[in-house]
Amino acid sequence: MFGEDDLVRQHKGRSDLIGNIIIGCFLLILARLWFLQIYQGDLFYQFSIENRLRKEVIKAPRGMIFSRNSQMLTDNIPRFDAIVIPQYLKNKNVTLKKLANVLGMSIEDVKKVLRKNRTQARYRPVTIKKNISLKEVSIIETENSKMPGVRVQTFISREYRDGYTGAHLLGYISEINQRQLPKYRNRDGYDYKLGDFIGQAGIEEKFDLQLRGEDGYEFVEVDARGRMRRNIRSNTLFSGIQNKRARPGNNIRLTVDRDMQLSAFKALENKVGSAVAVDVNTGEVLAMVSRPAFDPTKFSKGLTQEYWSSLVNDDRNPLRDRTIQEHYAPGSTFKTITAIAALEENIVKADQELKCGGTYRLGRRVYHDWKRGGHGLTDVYKALRRSVDVYFYQIATQMDIDTLAKYAKMFGLGEKTGISLSRETSGLIPTKEWKKKRFGEEWQLGENLSCAIGQSYVLATPLQLALSYATIANGGTLYKPYLIKEIFSNNGEIVEERKPQVVGKVDVSEETLNAVRRGLYEVVNNRRGTAYWYRGIGLEMAGKTGTAQVRSMSSKELFSRCEEMPYKDRHHGIFVGYAPYDNPKIAVAAVVEHGCHGSSAAAPVVRDVITTYMKKYMPEVHEVNSERQKRLYRAQLQKIRAEQKRKEEQRKKEEELKAENQESET
Repeated sequence: MFGEDDLVRQHKGRSDLIGNIIIGCFLLILARLWFLQIYQGDLFYQFSIENRLRKEVIKAPRGMIFSRNSQMLTDNIPRFDAIVIPQYLKNKNVTLKKLANVLGMSIEDVKKVLRKNRTQARYRPVTIKKNISLKEVSIIETENSKMPGVRVQTFISREYRDGYTGAHLLGYISEINQRQLPKYRNRDGYDYKLGDFIGQAGIEEKFDLQLRGEDGYEFVEVDARGRMRRNIRSNTLFSGIQNKRARPGNNIRLTVDRDMQLSAFKALENKVGSAVAVDVNTGEVLAMVSRPAFDPTKFSKGLTQEYWSSLVNDDRNPLRDRTIQEHYAPGSTFKTITAIAALEENIVKADQELKCGGTYRLGRRVYHDWKRGGHGLTDVYKALRRSVDVYFYQIATQMDIDTLAKYAKMFGLGEKTGISLSRETSGLIPTKEWKKKRFGEEWQLGENLSCAIGQSYVLATPLQLALSYATIANGGTLYKPYLIKEIFSNNGEIVEERKPQVVGKVDVSEETLNAVRRGLYEVVNNRRGTAYWYRGIGLEMAGKTGTAQVRSMSSKELFSRCEEMPYKDRHHGIFVGYAPYDNPKIAVAAVVEHGCHGSSAAAPVVRDVITTYMKKYMPEVHEVNSERQKRLYRAQLQKIRAEQKRKEEQRKKEEELKAENQESET
């Protein structure tokens, strides 16, 4: 048997090991306590403080957009949303039922919104209802203690002063969607989240980073249920916590004139089309309107499914900006380019007359003029004044299509203008190489004829047409169009200023430009001009009418009354003009879809926009021109009345003579 001493010796090793383990554990605990309370004490103290705080994001006010004359085009209006923060939601069913009663919703609808956002972090707010009333705001704030996790959040809603008028130009803002999140995060470096608003079209989209500003934040002390107790501004207990003020976005002053914008929008009332006005000598865009349009304010206030459906299901495509996204066959407005090419290539002289009948035959095909009987002997001035198709058919047979394309591209056609808006269309100026690549076929001479009068493959946007005529008016300088005059901060400091930018100089003689300009003047100011009766008072305007077919037509259909055709088969009406003729300042292009005639449908739009410009920026010239034109009108009216009187007297004499003859025969 073992003695007592032997037993002690036997267990001594085990007891020492256990003791060492206990001491080791104790030392580890002491080391951990030292690490947490001393070495990282300040850090964890900060964490403990922050558990009592909630970070409130302060949305930065979006920058304003102004017209060239500093008229406000956009505004920021406060709006209130009811939100729920799932992290602080207690007694879920009871709280949500109370909230549903306040908002006039069913509890199922509230839960549906929460389920839709269940994948996001629980500390992120979920918007239950937008644009709640002040009454709903006061009830939620009053009953806050009974509805933990429910809060009212203030947003700044975007309002567009002129509603539909600037919809496509200014664009709109709306909530970022799931598909856009990674794209915009990579592009901008911002931590965008669902519920953030971004520019989605127009100026709002293109200059979103300038306009959006930088959000701030402040910390508020909350209780265990997440209810706010007080704001943290300066307190020794929270000395390490720093709030951040929101930085407002920069403001933008446009080149656009608000009065001209309103004038263009009104002139296009009950029409489908667009109008663009540019400064001839700088490339500044003075007006840019597309109809039909939409209400951009509805996007920023929370777009409803009903309104969105009404837009996307509208056959007239109100969301599409027709000034840059639609390209049209320019019709007879392209004849100006054909005339310039013919004069420069010595295919014809300005005063050289060509015999122009009602048709022109090339091979087995007959090409018709718009006038059945033709126009007789025609020089370049008459060809433009009367828009003589057969004159340009004859030119086209002697001109290579690549030569015509060269001159068209000189004037900015067939290429994007580079304007600061998204989704611009380039239009199309065909060449032999293009057709070979596109269709695998050789170019045919007969195709020249259609292209020479602005049909077939030739396509242009209204903005391109306005710039091409501005180039003709100013003597051959093609400018890049621009919309931004300056970008400035909230305290008035200029951040960026835009200046005119020359794209190129056309290689065309002054003699050729003068000949074409004279023809364009006669279109509007000669009694035989196609736009004479739509020129308005006080305007020394020059321009060209255009009628673009939307489909191929037989000769019978070609001469049928356009207004009696089905709407979708009617021609587009186009007019491009500039003024004043002797000192050009403004060029305007207007397209009216299915308007039948450029003279009656589009010319009045251009006339109204130019009239607004002249009255505002050149009132003395407008008054002088008005008086001169009034005198001409009076003189012409007297002449017409005298002629009518002469014919009436002659008719009476003939009737008297006829009566005498009948009497004598009897």
